[in-house]
Parts: sequence; C-alpha cells; structure tokens
Amino acid sequence: MLIWIILIIIPMLFGLYAQMRVMSAYNKNVRIPSRGHITGREAAAAVMESAGIHNVQIVRVEGQLTDHYDPINRRLALSEHNYDGTSLAALGVAAHEAGHAIQHKVGYSMMNFRQVLVPATQISAGASQLLIIIGIVLGAQGLGGMFLTLGAVALAVICLFQLVTLPVEFDATRRAKLQLVTLGIVDRDEMEGVHETLDAAALTYVAAFVASLGSLLHILMLIAGGRRDE
Repeated sequence: MLIWIILIIIPMLFGLYAQMRVMSAYNKNVRIPSRGHITGREAAAAVMESAGIHNVQIVRVEGQLTDHYDPINRRLALSEHNYDGTSLAALGVAAHEAGHAIQHKVGYSMMNFRQVLVPATQISAGASQLLIIIGIVLGAQGLGGMFLTLGAVALAVICLFQLVTLPVEFDATRRAKLQLVTLGIVDRDEMEGVHETLDAAALTYVAAFVASLGSLLHILMLIAGGRRDE
C-alpha cells in the first residue's frame, strides 16, 4: 500500500497541484495588460523575426492554453486569448511558442530527438493502458506477465518522451524570457507576471514525467513480483 501511495497517489496529487497552479497563474496574469499593448501574435512574430524566421504561419485556435508549435507544418498556433491579448500571460505564452520555432530553426538536438519519438509515443499512449489492464486481469505470471512487460515497454517510451520534453520546454521558456526583454516587448519590472505564468506551465511537464515514472516503476514491481512467484 505504501509503495502504491508513493508511486501512484503522490504523483497524481502533484499533477493536480501543477494544473491548479498553472491555471491560477494564467488567470491572474491574463488580466494584467502589458504597457506596450503588443498582442501575442505581434510578440511571436517579433521574436521569430529577430531570429530570421520568416516561413512560420501564426494562426488562431480555439480553446484555452491550446497554444503549440507544429514543426512539420511550420505553424505556430495561439489560443484566442493569447493571439489577440496584450496581457503578460499572453505575451509569455506567445514568446514561448516562438522559442520552439527558434529551436527548430537552429536544429536544437533535444527537440529533434523528441520529434523522432513522437510516432512511437503516440502508439504507446494508445496501447499502454490496454496492455496493462489485460496483464493485471490475467495475473502477473505467464501470459499476463507478457502483457505487463509490453505495457511497461510502452510506458518506458512515454516516460522517455516526457523526460526529453523537459529540456525542450525549459529552453523555450529561457529563450522567450530573454527575447521579451531584449526586444523591448516587456519591461523588466513587468517580467514577474511572465515568470509566474511560464514557470507554472513548466511545472506541469515535470508532473507529467513524475507520474509516468511512478506508473512505470509500479508495473515493473508487479512484473518482478510475478516472476518471484513462479
């Protein structure tokens, strides 16, 4: 029971805390307008322009915090509040996504590695839970052990993807913060709101990795227990 709490419950609570923190930070700073009244779209364009990027389309997408950079189609998508918004949160998120575009342009190795992992991660995300459920139903020995092992492999792929995601996201945030000040988009004394928003967002990626790692360790313990019982 203690192991289950440590590996499953605590990471789950950490994930909930991270989600609440990012929503709290975003909802707070999305209400604080920047002095320059530059929109998120304009900020993203300025950051990419400064890096010599001219072939990335900036588009508006529905939803809240649905912002992302698509390196395959060279498309930077900003959610409605961040596309048109002039808040500190909007500028921080927009510059962060532009940071990913810069990573793509300069060939940032960890981003390239993450892209290589995407197909395997998509397959693993769809199969891992089913394999694990079948393995648990059948038991950790024999055929059930085989399904649990396959589930563990799928979880390991997901865990690796989320581990590689950490430096990618941290680096994009670093680039965003630097460019916002360097280009004069945000004054230094306004950066507190940007820091709060982006640092809270980064915590969600840490929480996702911790949760995946906990699940993987839990399944590996079930497999090891089943082999001892054989």
